[in-house]
Amino acid sequence: MVVDRRRFLAGAAGIGVAGTTAALLGLPTGTTEVKHHLPPPATTTPAPPDNAPWNQLARALKGRLVRPADASYRTDRQLYNTKFSNRAPQGIAYCTSSADVARCLDFIQRHGLAVTARSGGHSYGGYSTCDGLVIDVTACHQIEVDPARRTARVGAGARLIDLYDTIGATGLLLPGGSCPTVGIAGLALGGGVGVFARAFGLTCDHLTAAEVVLPDSTTVTASPAHHADLFWGLQGGGGGNFGISTSFTFSLDPMPPLSLFTLQFPFDAAVEVLGAWQQWVDHQPPELWSNCLVLSEGAAGLRLEVNGVCCTSASTTASLLGALTSVLSVAPTYRFVGDEAYLHAMAVEAGCADLTAAACHLETQNPAGRLQRSAYSATSSYLEAPMGTGRLEAVVAWVRELASTHRDLGGGFAFDAYGGVINEVAPDATAFVHRNKLCGIQATISWGSGASSAEIESAAAWLKEASAQVYQPSMGAYQNYIDPLLTEWAHAYYGTNLTRLSAIKTAYDPTDVLGFSQAIPR
Repeated sequence: MVVDRRRFLAGAAGIGVAGTTAALLGLPTGTTEVKHHLPPPATTTPAPPDNAPWNQLARALKGRLVRPADASYRTDRQLYNTKFSNRAPQGIAYCTSSADVARCLDFIQRHGLAVTARSGGHSYGGYSTCDGLVIDVTACHQIEVDPARRTARVGAGARLIDLYDTIGATGLLLPGGSCPTVGIAGLALGGGVGVFARAFGLTCDHLTAAEVVLPDSTTVTASPAHHADLFWGLQGGGGGNFGISTSFTFSLDPMPPLSLFTLQFPFDAAVEVLGAWQQWVDHQPPELWSNCLVLSEGAAGLRLEVNGVCCTSASTTASLLGALTSVLSVAPTYRFVGDEAYLHAMAVEAGCADLTAAACHLETQNPAGRLQRSAYSATSSYLEAPMGTGRLEAVVAWVRELASTHRDLGGGFAFDAYGGVINEVAPDATAFVHRNKLCGIQATISWGSGASSAEIESAAAWLKEASAQVYQPSMGAYQNYIDPLLTEWAHAYYGTNLTRLSAIKTAYDPTDVLGFSQAIPR
């Protein structure tokens, strides 16, 4: 069936790839701004503080504070990517409200500690953790849907599988990503590309309001009418730049009819199929989303696959696919086109087709969870027009090299269609600037738990060299696939919106409390 991002990241390597209320989030109903009455920050003291201040913080929180001596610390510090397993924060605060978040922000400034926010913990660059205090918002996971108004109020810690399961049960949908354990905060704040983006737009395009705790411990509700500059920045400006979000309000769309499709081809036809796919997808209606995967699956060999989701019947989808297959000199070795119910389609996209929503969580995050963490590195870019023959051949050559020289690793290139409603929005209407793209490209390499440090270093070298040969730096990069090794990253992520974003960063975080190595510069 459809190959999702989790399968691309992990499977290629052969590794297992309720109601939100204002009160629950610490914001009185109808209030647009709350000042938590905390003492002013004291003079910064050397970090780390001794146990007494930590104990005081723990008593002040309604949520749970985890420290290195606690039995759960080894699990609680984990991110989705096992590559970052050696990171050791001094504390992890499971915040249940904006008031908890405010107390944590006050604490780190009093004691000169680094801080980061964590929702799903999927940051490609490992920015979901730090050596100071991790503010984890997964306890803010409430989801309240108003079917009549087609809106949902969502806690910042809600994971995508729960979001789709809850909203989908009402006959509505919020467009977003496919990886089930990703947190809504990171997805929405960085844009939110997914299988319904061509038909309905990005996740950030559906944002109508957000509750944010600012570095000065003020909680505000940002919307087009209040803190409009901040609201604009939250629509694609990336997570953790201006404040720490505790909840979001989204507009929803009616659930359409759906069909899924998968076409597999002989890898020897990769140049032809990838080139034809890029030409074909540029002329498809917004209802059709597709990707083209050019992969090495380690010992399992090479894979060339076209997948997609279409907001039409299977018969209509089949006719659209005919425009692709009719121009190819090779026939698919495998073909599937079928109607699908929304909830099952999202489970398929999540790699959870045979699991319950509860089971479609990490084992360490839900007692019923059946999913595993994985290890990978990735980088991204875009296309504005189909590749020429030379670059198509380079894509295929690099994947063949990976297969021949790194048989214990997996990876390659995924091309994900843009266009449609994504590109109908002006580049400066939101902070998400990438509104003129044909498709996004993600180069990824992944490895199993037994990989040696030499193999991992070799994987990093392949990723760097392959993407340098295939990507055009001027095309930019997707900020939700944040890459610590990317040069000129600020312009790549934000393009012509960078100057405005920098001004918003300066206004809301003037002392760079939330700074990290790829934070929006002031």
